[in-house]
Amino acid sequence: GLFGVPELSCPEGFQEAQDKALQESEQLVQKACSTPPGPETVMIFDQLSDSLCRVADLADFVKVAHPDFAFREAAEEACRNIGTVVEKLNTDVELCQSLRRLLADDIVMSSLDPETRRVAELFMFDFEISGIHLDEEKRKKAVDLNVRILDLCNEFLIGTHLPNKIDKHVLPEHIRYNFTAEGNYLQVAGLHADCPDDLVREAAYKIFLHSNAQQLSRLEELLVSRNSLAQLVGYDTFAHRALQGTMAKNPETVRQFLEKLSEQLYKRTQKDFEMMTKMKMKLNPHNSTLMPWDHPYYSGVLRAERYNIDPGLYCPFFSLGACMEGLNSLFSQLLGISLYAEQTKTGEIWSEDVRKLAVVHETEGLLGYIYCDFFQRPDKPHQDCHFTVRGGRLRENGEYQLPVVVLMLSLPHSARGAPTLLSPGMMENLFHEMGHAMHSMLGRTRYQHVTGTRCPTDFAEVPSILMEYFANDYRVVNQFARHYKTGQVGKNNM
Repeated sequence: GLFGVPELSCPEGFQEAQDKALQESEQLVQKACSTPPGPETVMIFDQLSDSLCRVADLADFVKVAHPDFAFREAAEEACRNIGTVVEKLNTDVELCQSLRRLLADDIVMSSLDPETRRVAELFMFDFEISGIHLDEEKRKKAVDLNVRILDLCNEFLIGTHLPNKIDKHVLPEHIRYNFTAEGNYLQVAGLHADCPDDLVREAAYKIFLHSNAQQLSRLEELLVSRNSLAQLVGYDTFAHRALQGTMAKNPETVRQFLEKLSEQLYKRTQKDFEMMTKMKMKLNPHNSTLMPWDHPYYSGVLRAERYNIDPGLYCPFFSLGACMEGLNSLFSQLLGISLYAEQTKTGEIWSEDVRKLAVVHETEGLLGYIYCDFFQRPDKPHQDCHFTVRGGRLRENGEYQLPVVVLMLSLPHSARGAPTLLSPGMMENLFHEMGHAMHSMLGRTRYQHVTGTRCPTDFAEVPSILMEYFANDYRVVNQFARHYKTGQVGKNNM
């Protein structure tokens, strides 16, 4: 079965896995409500969270990435059903009371370790932002709004990944080869931001981002529903509700930060804008106005000119294999961790080009697994992201539940005997997403509710952005960059 889950050898298995999780959750709710206040209360809550998340998180990945529509459909239904149950539990008065009794008992609370106290407070926070303080009718309305928001988010995100089609005769013949042909239509699945042809970038930008009435309707309903939910549970706006559990804490702090950042960057960006305009005028004197689809491309050209480098020259030194060896070396030097390719079992992976890596620490042993879903395929979203499939936690028997994650990229397949070659941007994205994976592996906690990237959302990006600095440091890159044909080391060219 998928990820080694026996039930998921077929799409129907999601129903079985879901039913099993819901049955287990019912037993844990009863247990939580009948257990005297103590550390066991927090442990039961975390078991309850883990039982539901093990199905919901796995399904959250499968619904967007599995090549089989039947699997995607079954996973989406499981996500919705589990999500509905979670929202109902977040407004369950009796369940909340069992936690409230613990938090109100000063003697018991003072005996708990800091991690256990913090997790108890976080579970109570979930109750509070879900409207536990409301009367029964309003609590039901809050649940309905939350479920509708989940549906709208899912529908909207799926819509953002879909390519747009256009009659091929609309585009000039000499640029059609840049897009995927489908009969008399061309599929535009991205912005082609790195393409040197101004017309290709313009066509991709206008077609891929063309207004979609159905998407706009979903977005408007989503925003209205979020605002209604926020005000129902006592917040001025949805932003206030969403930011309360983060480091920023409120929209006012975010706004102040953005204003200060804008002030600091204005002079620098204004100068770069002027330089990019001059550059476009030099390269394309017939159309020198800098357009929205020009910024990514000409900023890259500007960097290349400023530092006397051509990004295209990097690609032969950045084969996927070399980059993975570089990550392995970096993690070994910094963390004492090695990545090992592991053989998968029948039905464990969803595409034959997916690779499974075991993450092993030099003294602590196996820390978890990373599934690498790196290559483009039909119906796969064009996005780079990290999915938690299973969070780590200390089980009741004393064993540690190993985390499982997926790294999803959209790399081109190797062609004409050459390995997959990464642009500097692709290499940076690989390092970024691997930063999330390492966060999941190293953020080992007793409770899965706070493990790895299950932390304030603004802090979750810190390890991944740190990895981008390594990807842009020549001292690091020189250790692994090798020309895929000649074996020439990168330091002679960087």
